[in-house]
Amino acid sequence: MNADKYGLIKPRQYVAELKQISLADLEQQGIQGLIIDLDNTICPWRQNTVIPEADTLIKDALARSYKICLLSNSSALRTRAVADAYGVPFVAPAYKPSRYAFKKAAAGMGLPPNAVAVVGDQLFTDVLGGNRAGCYTILVRPLNDKEFIWTRFMRLLERIVFASWK
Repeated sequence: MNADKYGLIKPRQYVAELKQISLADLEQQGIQGLIIDLDNTICPWRQNTVIPEADTLIKDALARSYKICLLSNSSALRTRAVADAYGVPFVAPAYKPSRYAFKKAAAGMGLPPNAVAVVGDQLFTDVLGGNRAGCYTILVRPLNDKEFIWTRFMRLLERIVFASWK
C-alpha cells in the first residue's frame, strides 16, 4: 500500500494521553486554537463528565489564551453542557468528517484553519476532517472501548491502516 494514499487520514501527531500534548510546542508552530472532540477524547462515550486530564488541558489552554471550540457528532444538547462548563463555543452535530464543520469551528474562534489543532480519537472523523480543512491534527488514544457500533467497525479499519504504517 502506498503511504501517500493515507495522507488525509494521517495525523500530524499521535499521543497516547492528552497530557502528552505540549501547548508550548503547538504555540511555537503558530497554533492559537484547539478544536476538541467530545466522545472518547475528553469524555467517556455518552457521558458529560470530562476526565481530569482533559480538564487540565482545557484550563491550561484557556489560561494561555488559546481559543477552544468543541466539535462533536453528538447532540447539541450534550455538547452544549460540556462547552458551557468552560465558556467555549461548540459545533454539534458536526457531521464529521465534513470539512465545513471544522472550518465553521475555526471561523467561530476567529482563526484560520492552519492556526488550529484538532484533538480527537478517530482517524476517519477527527483526523480526516481536520486535515481536509487544513488544520494541524492530533490523534489521541480513545478513552475506552465503549462506542457506537459503527465506530467499533471503523476501529477495525483503523487497525489495518495503523498496521500498514509500521
